[in-house]
Amino acid sequence: MLEVGTKAPDFTLPDQNGEMHSLSDYLGRKVVLYFYPKDMTSGCTKQACGFGELYPSFLAKGAVVIGVSRDTIVSHKKFEEKYNLPFTLLSDPDKAVHILYDVWKEKKNYGKVSMGVVRTTYLIDEQGMIIRANDKVKAAEDPAKMVEIV
Repeated sequence: MLEVGTKAPDFTLPDQNGEMHSLSDYLGRKVVLYFYPKDMTSGCTKQACGFGELYPSFLAKGAVVIGVSRDTIVSHKKFEEKYNLPFTLLSDPDKAVHILYDVWKEKKNYGKVSMGVVRTTYLIDEQGMIIRANDKVKAAEDPAKMVEIV
């Protein structure tokens, strides 16, 4: 996980509409950048819907929410439409940004070891500095916790 107090690495990825987004596009605003394993799964859906419900509160506090997963643009578009998600979902199929943000790690599940996404949420300030870094995130609780600290 990246350290609090360090500059958030810039990146450019496509969103659910195929438009390119760079982290540097959001300088001047707080960014809640969250990494999640997979569209349409129960935990990821709870987390995304929570961020969607609270999105007006994030905006009122001058923050945007950006979700990142390895899913395709097409998958993100279906996820956005099915759950009426009002925020940006970025596609990182080659996991370059996952690696850059140190969220692609060895995981153990029922004794089996594999590589995967560690659900992680970063809060980035208006100057692009990481001011909060949470790993081992509980999907259903993450949006409410984040809106409190923005």
